[in-house]
Amino acid sequence: MRAYGVAMRFGVLGPLAVWTVDGLPVRVPEVKVRALLADLLVHAGHPVSADRLADDLWGDRLPANPANSLQTKVSQLRRALAPHGRELVGYEPAGYVLRTSAVDVLRFQELLRQAAENADVRGKVALLTEALALWRGPALADFADEEFARPAIVRWQEQRLTAYEDRAQASLLLAEAGTVADELAPWVAVHPFRELLRALHLRALDAVGRRREALDSYRELRKRMVDELGIEPGPEVVAAHQAILEQAPVRVRTNLPASVSALVGRDDARDTVRRLLETSRLVTLTGPGGVGKTALALETARQLEFPDGCWWVEWAAVERDAPEAVLVDVVLAALDIRSGSLDDVLRSRLLVLDNCEHVIESAAHLIARLLAVAPDVRVLATSREPLGIAGERVWAVPPLPESSAMELFVARATAAAPEFSLNADDEPTLAAICQRLEGIALAVELAATRVRALGVAELAARLDPFLTLANGKRDVPARQRTLRAVIDWSWELLSDPERAVLRRLAVHADGCALSAAEAVCSGEGVENGEVVDLLARLIDRSLVVVAGARYRLLESVAAYGREQLGAEAVRTCQKHLAYYLSLAERAALELRGSQQRQWLSRLDVEAANLRAALDFAVQQGEVDTALRLVNALAWYWFLRGRLAEAVRSLAAALALAGDSRYRAETACWHVGIAMLAGQPVPASPSIADDRARWFFGFVRSDFGDPADSEALVAEALAAFQASGDRWGMAAALSTSAKLASIRGDFVGMREYGEQSLAIFAELGDCWGQLQATEWLGEVAEIHGEYELGRKLGRDALAMAEDLGLWPQAADRLSWLGRIETMTGDFVRARELHERALRLAREQGYLPGQAFAEMNLGCAARREGKFDEAERLLTGVLSKHPDPGPARVISLAELGFIAESRGDGRAARTFHQDGLAAARALRDRRAIATALEGLAGAEVVDGRVEEAARLLASADELRQSLGLPVADRFDADRISTAIAISGG
Repeated sequence: MRAYGVAMRFGVLGPLAVWTVDGLPVRVPEVKVRALLADLLVHAGHPVSADRLADDLWGDRLPANPANSLQTKVSQLRRALAPHGRELVGYEPAGYVLRTSAVDVLRFQELLRQAAENADVRGKVALLTEALALWRGPALADFADEEFARPAIVRWQEQRLTAYEDRAQASLLLAEAGTVADELAPWVAVHPFRELLRALHLRALDAVGRRREALDSYRELRKRMVDELGIEPGPEVVAAHQAILEQAPVRVRTNLPASVSALVGRDDARDTVRRLLETSRLVTLTGPGGVGKTALALETARQLEFPDGCWWVEWAAVERDAPEAVLVDVVLAALDIRSGSLDDVLRSRLLVLDNCEHVIESAAHLIARLLAVAPDVRVLATSREPLGIAGERVWAVPPLPESSAMELFVARATAAAPEFSLNADDEPTLAAICQRLEGIALAVELAATRVRALGVAELAARLDPFLTLANGKRDVPARQRTLRAVIDWSWELLSDPERAVLRRLAVHADGCALSAAEAVCSGEGVENGEVVDLLARLIDRSLVVVAGARYRLLESVAAYGREQLGAEAVRTCQKHLAYYLSLAERAALELRGSQQRQWLSRLDVEAANLRAALDFAVQQGEVDTALRLVNALAWYWFLRGRLAEAVRSLAAALALAGDSRYRAETACWHVGIAMLAGQPVPASPSIADDRARWFFGFVRSDFGDPADSEALVAEALAAFQASGDRWGMAAALSTSAKLASIRGDFVGMREYGEQSLAIFAELGDCWGQLQATEWLGEVAEIHGEYELGRKLGRDALAMAEDLGLWPQAADRLSWLGRIETMTGDFVRARELHERALRLAREQGYLPGQAFAEMNLGCAARREGKFDEAERLLTGVLSKHPDPGPARVISLAELGFIAESRGDGRAARTFHQDGLAAARALRDRRAIATALEGLAGAEVVDGRVEEAARLLASADELRQSLGLPVADRFDADRISTAIAISGG
């Protein structure tokens, strides 16, 4: 391929796109010219006749001179692709051809081929992940309706789905079921009858403890296939369903990393720790670095079962002496909980808290509090020193016995050099080596990597004098001196570039991607292109660990590397800060578009590095950089519900001295998120820009007078329309739909919601679509359009699950259950509400718990289960003493229960309280409901005329709002009661 073939890159896996080799977009004007380019790309380097192109472009409306018109479009395309247009768009006897291999779909297909040939499961997952990341949305989205594009689009989409299935199968082998369950959910919704996809999703749901969801999914599929297709599910789905039914207890979610290699020589130790956990709620494994505390804790946890799972929390990346609040954030993130109090969500779990020693005071205080408030939680901690709190059982992890150390040495030496085998003559020498290394697992592993170069005898000869001379500090225990000596020795054997990469890598928190390693570790003797090879050498020496696409250092090696930085430390941390600032600022753009899910996941993985970068910026007093970083991360924190972390980080940046043009934006984020978090709100700042104005209006729609919010949102919408900010327009329209709901403008609510949804869908922003769908779903429910409501609810649920927005997923489940209550399917309603309640509790999402419990009460009341309904609804009232939708509806339902029992006085009290709460909210729909309830109470007491008057007032109010009579809570029952009573 000549050089012009890669002078530009072309994209069809999404809207048609062209970029320069530097990644800059190339504009191809005029629809027909873009269609011509799309047609040539669809034919993948094969010539297309002029007649075929003309027919594709104009169809039945051919111009008077098709050949000339086509030539004009070809010339326009060549000009758009200048200076390589003529070479790229060529002409051959068979027709026009686009001469390039730089097309994203060709790269996609090549990666699929490589994945199919790759026998390594992790390698296969990595290749498929890279391939799927090339997709920017539906293929050729702007030409999806064109006949010439449809066959290719169908073919590429099938390849995409197959790639998702292949990756899911491989990921399940790697115990990554959580990722698979979340990833496949939206595809199952779109392709419900694709059976391999469904079978994989069932297996993944079951593996992460969502067994009921898996069973619900199978039942839904079977019903649809029988009803709509007249056939039963195929063998793959049936087998997955049967496996779920046959297994014993439901497996629960966990984040314990999969075991990479067998734990050698620790069977007795593991059994001892298990027995200690049976009798003690806190067990702390102590010992020097490298002795194997973490490996033993993880292996023990993998053998245990707790009702709510075993969860691993890594504190090594947290700043030394970090406050307790930071540790709480890390625990919540590890538990995949977005909001709420840690005290409320622990229940019956095992927490494995790793590396407590450098945050010992905060860790001890937090663990003591958690053990006090969560009686069923147990903690397995690792630390170089005891925590020193009541109830702690301390167990010092012993070094490996000589035989186990030798076994570990041989296993690691064989992994590093497959040709290695231990001769009988070498056994005494190896025993002496392991004895000298004092059975410290990390020291044994590091020494074993040198066998390939030295052999056993030479290793022993070099090791003895080194340990004698290089024992490090004399004021630490002998075993710690031994480990340090081995790391010293490994360090001495490295080249200068290898040492540079190792010590610079140590500034990363909890590992890093290759791009970060290249950015931070290159320079001053290390070329950027050399970093990957140097990392490979460090991996061979067991100094760097690679997991998936991330590189990390063992804690002891990381501490050693930071010591070696010396005067280079600040300079390296500056590079680390610059890289993660750039990453965050790019993410701030990508989080408002089609790559939202990928960038949420990427920032989740990099949370520790982003926190470390901010800490460094604050410590150095770099006010501009710190403010830029928190501004870039604010939307991520909001989407993930990490409001406490956001408020604390924004406040830390604002506390820095110095003028900065970024300060006003930070202040806006700080006030808005503090309001959402229920924290004391700082003085209102000046509005930084139009998006800040919208965000203020969005936040204030839940606080205070809705009129204040309406003014802010209206101003922001006008500004967005004037500037052409499509995302801003969609966000403001969605908030306008919410405000329309509050004031009872249901026509406006639908119009705003539909406009918002259309723009967010065009942008590919799933969070935005979720927001807009919420209000459209409410309109559908109000007007009795239950099928539409179900579809919107399911779409929203899929989006929430896809993004990992579990509180919103809980709300969507409740709304779907509410529709089933309205249509009389109380069994299905209960299943949905119970799923919602379980998820809300798991997330510590108190409003979601109240919403689910309220809806369970509504369903129970309609079933005639009054005692159960009363218990649930009374519980909601106790949790929500202030006026709010949950309180208003609960009061109405309790009033209806009292009315059904013939207690008019109690019914009237409940409905009068509900009326007062509805008026406080200015919620006219709720006012109508309260009037209906009062009508029912009057019927019970025989005051039929008053009942008829109240019901007429309620209906008049509904009519003024454009609401159907079907929106009444119990319209037929109350009307019938009035009629029977003579009204």
